Amino acid sequence: MKVIVVTGGIGSGKSEVCRIIQEMYGCGLYEADERVKALYDNNPVLLDKIEDALSQSFRDSEGKMDRSMLAERIFGDRAALETVESLVFPALLDDFKEWSRKYVDDAFVLFESATILEKPQLKGFGDFTILVDAPFGLRLQRACERDGAGSDQIRARMMNQPLMNAVSDGTAVPDADAVISNVGSYEDLTEQVVKIIDNLLNNR
Repeated sequence: MKVIVVTGGIGSGKSEVCRIIQEMYGCGLYEADERVKALYDNNPVLLDKIEDALSQSFRDSEGKMDRSMLAERIFGDRAALETVESLVFPALLDDFKEWSRKYVDDAFVLFESATILEKPQLKGFGDFTILVDAPFGLRLQRACERDGAGSDQIRARMMNQPLMNAVSDGTAVPDADAVISNVGSYEDLTEQVVKIIDNLLNNR
C-alpha cells in the first residue's frame, strides 16, 4: 500500500481532487487537519503533554480541549507553535498508522493535509505527493464563496501558508511529485487527476 499525499493552499481544490480520486479508485482518505482536531478532543494524554510543555491549561468547563484558547496562545509565538507541533505530529502519525491498517491490502490511500510541505517534521512522509494549485486571487474567491466569509478574513488565513502562496505566485518550486493546476473545468481537473494516478499505479 502506497501513501499519496494531497496538499495545496486554501481554495486550491485539494478536497475536490481527493473526492475525485476516491470516487474513481475507491481508496481510503485520511483528512489530517480533521484528525488533529479529533486528537485534541479524544487524546487526553496529548492534551496533558501540551499543557505541561506550555505551563498552561487549555481546558473548558467540561475538561475538554479549548482549541480557541490554544490557538490564541500559539498565534504569533513561534516557539510555542513548534512545541505543540513536536507533540501533535508524532501522535498524528501514530493515528494514521493505526487507521491505515484496514487498507493494508489496497493499492494506495490518500493523506490530505493543507500544511504538510510547510512542516519540516513531516518532510519525506508519504510515497507520492500531489500539490493542487491555482492563482492566489482565484483561491481567495473560491474560499470566500465556500465559507461565506469576507475577503479580509480569508486573506488573513491564507497568509499563514507562505509556501503555498509563493508556489501560486511562481516564486517557489514545491517539493511535490506532481502539480495539478486547478484553473479550468471539472472535466479538465478530472483528466489531470486520472493521468497522474494511472501513471503512478502503472509505474509502481
